[in-house]
Amino acid sequence: QVQLVESGGGLVQAGGSLRLSCTASGFSFSRAPMSWYRQAPGKPRELVATITSGGGSTNYADSVKGRFTIARDNGKNTVYLQMNSLKPEDTAVYYCVFSDYWGQGTQVTVSS
Repeated sequence: QVQLVESGGGLVQAGGSLRLSCTASGFSFSRAPMSWYRQAPGKPRELVATITSGGGSTNYADSVKGRFTIARDNGKNTVYLQMNSLKPEDTAVYYCVFSDYWGQGTQVTVSS
């Protein structure tokens, strides 16, 4: 079955960086576009970034453009989200998503 396991979240000060990882199994990862979403308390889920199956095209929410980078390693069945210049408003649970499948999420907390 499809499994998406996120890691790399944590507590960081504003201006700091984190790299999230999502290791996938149970489907043909190298053919799958992947996404990262996030959900902050009391807010709807927000699409953060997407990447095509080959990694040649990416898209970002306006709120993270220039600060976040999505990338993938198809040999490792892993998609990454490099987050730089973090802000308190980036605090949320971050989810790795393939089609209708969601990981369990990883908490990112940015202190001011």
